[in-house]
Amino acid sequence: METRRITVLSAGLGVPSSSRLLADQLAAAAERRLADAGYEVKLDVVELRDLAVDIANNFVTGYAAPRLAEVIAGVEASDGIIAVSPVFSASYSGLFKSFIDVLDPKSLDGKAVLLGATGGTDRHQMVLDYAMRPLFSYLRTRTAATGVFAGPQDWGNTDDGGSPLSSRIDRAAAEFVGLLTGEQPGRKPAALESLPFAQLLASISGGR
Repeated sequence: METRRITVLSAGLGVPSSSRLLADQLAAAAERRLADAGYEVKLDVVELRDLAVDIANNFVTGYAAPRLAEVIAGVEASDGIIAVSPVFSASYSGLFKSFIDVLDPKSLDGKAVLLGATGGTDRHQMVLDYAMRPLFSYLRTRTAATGVFAGPQDWGNTDDGGSPLSSRIDRAAAEFVGLLTGEQPGRKPAALESLPFAQLLASISGGR
């Protein structure tokens, strides 16, 4: 059974966080659809607020602390990323952008991405198409066509007057999973095995 590894990035600052809640729902929907398609799923959920100090120090020192380095390596090894940010000043949060900035810009090339955002009013949903999507387009990701915005009216309601949140999540997850099936251009290649010189010499001699 093939495995798909997904890193879930939540940039929420509060506890509990609506961004984390949306991220969990998006991840659960994607996991269900991948399982139905015959894939094993490995989820790694990252709360960026727990890395805030390490991210700031990385800018000053150029060095990633062990936990931050581990998360960066996990992102690079992922097949897909679910990225959710709260809206601040009509854009993604500074914490969210700061984490993206410590990544190698080439490390996201070709990866499947599902975008989500949370905010206090529906007017903030424009952040998906006017801030987050251009950012990930610049990083050359394959981004699901549907992004999911959740406002206060979405929590605890079955219908927000338009599409229910659960329906939007399911649609976005289906598109995301469609990007994750088949060969993955964004997957980091496995390191080449280094064979002992004697073994290499023996294989060359044996081929004569």
